[in-house]
Amino acid sequence: MFRKIILCYDGSAEGRNALREGADVALCMQAETHLLAIIRTAAAPTVPEAYGEAWFSHQESAAASILNEGVDWLRERGLQAHGRLAFGNAIDEIVRAAHSLQPDLIVVGHRQRSRLARWWSDGEDATLLDRLPCSVLVAVGKPDPQ
Repeated sequence: MFRKIILCYDGSAEGRNALREGADVALCMQAETHLLAIIRTAAAPTVPEAYGEAWFSHQESAAASILNEGVDWLRERGLQAHGRLAFGNAIDEIVRAAHSLQPDLIVVGHRQRSRLARWWSDGEDATLLDRLPCSVLVAVGKPDPQ
C-alpha cells in the first residue's frame, strides 16, 4: 500500500503523463501526495545568451502555476496534497525529495530514446533507481505517430 507518493514533473509531455498516472494511483490509495516540479538549471557556459533572467523567471512562473493547479486539483478530490518547486538536475532533486519526504512511491515520466541517443548520453539517468529508497512507477508516454 502506498501512503505517501511523490509525483515528479519537469514540464515535458512525459512529465504530464506521469502526473496523470500518478494522480490515478494517489486517488485509488488515498495517499498523501507531493507534486515535485523541477526546473532544470544549466551551467553558465551552456546557456545561450538569448536566455536571460526574464526567460528563467517565466519558466519558474509557469512551473509554479502548473504545480499549484495540480495541488488544487488533487485537493478538490479529497487528497492531502503538497507542492514543491525545485531547481537543478532532475535526478538530484528527485533523490533529495525522496530522502526528505520518505515516500512509498515516486512517479516519473520516461521518454523513449533511440539507441544512438542512449549511446551518446552520459548515462546519468540510469542511476536514479540505484539512488532511491522506495518504489518507482515509470509512466511511459505513447510515441507520437509520424
